[in-house]
Amino acid sequence: MIFKLDIWLRAIRFRFLAASAIAVTCGLALTIWYQPQNFSLTYSVLTYIGIFCLHSSVDLLNDYWDFNRGIDLRTKKTKFSGGTGVLPQGLLKPRHVYFAGMSFLILGLIIGCIFVYFKGFVIAIILLFAALSIVLYSSKLVNLGLGELFVGTKGALIVVGTFYVQTTIISLESILLGSIIGVLSSLVLFINSIPDIVPDRQMGRKTLAIIFEKRSNQFILMFTIGLIVGIYLLTLGFFTTLINSFFSVIPCILLIPYIGLVLYRFKNFLYKFKRNNDDYYINIMANTVLFSRFYGISLIVGIIFAFLYQT
Repeated sequence: MIFKLDIWLRAIRFRFLAASAIAVTCGLALTIWYQPQNFSLTYSVLTYIGIFCLHSSVDLLNDYWDFNRGIDLRTKKTKFSGGTGVLPQGLLKPRHVYFAGMSFLILGLIIGCIFVYFKGFVIAIILLFAALSIVLYSSKLVNLGLGELFVGTKGALIVVGTFYVQTTIISLESILLGSIIGVLSSLVLFINSIPDIVPDRQMGRKTLAIIFEKRSNQFILMFTIGLIVGIYLLTLGFFTTLINSFFSVIPCILLIPYIGLVLYRFKNFLYKFKRNNDDYYINIMANTVLFSRFYGISLIVGIIFAFLYQT
């Protein structure tokens, strides 16, 4: 039973649930800064559960469709790319993975419907986007080059939706904060999809990495730098709107040397190793994921600083 549980945790990419947890926590932290008197622990717990269900649904259905299309039979599996491997290795049956994915989707939608009943049509719009995106992500969206856009929008809506559930308000602060989380998510997906360019292209996918495949290494590097610069500009805009204090931005600024090292290694991979050093790139993927996690936590810490500063 323990072994089976371990396989299912691997199938839902349990470690990557941290991204959704951080996004929800960002929305809750902003709520405490904005309207601490309206903070609801019950709504918070339901939000975490609902988002975890929807996140798990995406990953399970993605594994199912990638296996059915033969993509996961061609990719080289790492901790950060190539799928979970549970279906190619025969650890789970495809129909069980599909059933679990749909079950998580239904459970997440049920929780969402509770919020629609109490909070209104805005949550219904977000929920409709989530449902359509989850169902269409692996079969349609990634074929149209919209995968990174979907992931980025999903991350932004988690923050905005969490904040709205607590306050029934969509504020400029929640949009800016959601945008930061969204771009971070897109950055991670872009970096992690590069090793799968060949099998993804052969099976009809159209990721951003494939779209940029024929572009120069300089273009790819500058695009990646542009995403990171955009993240920091959005962060400055967010904290300037939140509170006129430089102190709250410091945790994020402290991460500049870290992401600078990641970019240096990414440049070496593009120019020096010419994309042929798998172990070197796994390190880049790992540190990009860690940067996104650390940055999300730094945002939360910064919001807490802002809350303490104004009280």
